[in-house]
Amino acid sequence: MARVCLDGSRSAADDAGVLMSPEDPARSAAEAVAAGAASAHVRPRTPCGRASLSPSVVGPAPEAIRARVPVPAGVTTGARTGPGPAARLDRVRSWAVPPGFASVDRHEAGAEEVAAELPARGVGVEAGLRSGTRGAARFAASPPGPRVLGVLAGVTDPAPATVEASARTLPAEPGAAHGRPVLPHGEEGGTWPAARPGPATRAGLEDTLLPPDGRRAGSNARPAAEAVAERARFRRP
Repeated sequence: MARVCLDGSRSAADDAGVLMSPEDPARSAAEAVAAGAASAHVRPRTPCGRASLSPSVVGPAPEAIRARVPVPAGVTTGARTGPGPAARLDRVRSWAVPPGFASVDRHEAGAEEVAAELPARGVGVEAGLRSGTRGAARFAASPPGPRVLGVLAGVTDPAPATVEASARTLPAEPGAAHGRPVLPHGEEGGTWPAARPGPATRAGLEDTLLPPDGRRAGSNARPAAEAVAERARFRRP
């Protein structure tokens, strides 16, 4: 499986393919799915470009993606999407049109409450673990842990020489990760090495603007296609 992560905290100043208008996520996700992606991760934004968990923002983006392509579409509930843990929880509770899944960074304040609330809203939970944090230990001890859809293992090491080993180590930190599927991913220079170890991977303009050939991506379709190709190269006998 390959997932496309559409834009993250990027802006149009970073790359022409970064999403700004409300129609962009659905169009970009459809292009990435045509290139091989099987799911999409989006950070819904207000009209001024700020990440938000407001129901008026969260509802339209995943819904528009699902209307274009029949793949799961999820969002992040990370700290950058709201002013504080209580406010983020309140906004999750106010969703009228929920996304298919949502990632919860387990090292952040309020993560347990958000992870417990999402299933009540009909939203699948993805446990976000980041290297260099206490997220893995907290997830291992978490009562809702076994009920998550999977684990999103974010390796913050950008060094190509060491990131692949980190991508193997992080998912092992919470033991058997409650037996859930693990999706490793890296950032910037570590994106492509982190894509190799597991049976699933992700890529997109959120993680890197540069495919392995070093030329600007220009859209999410190129990273998605490269993620599929990278997995095929790594798994080839």
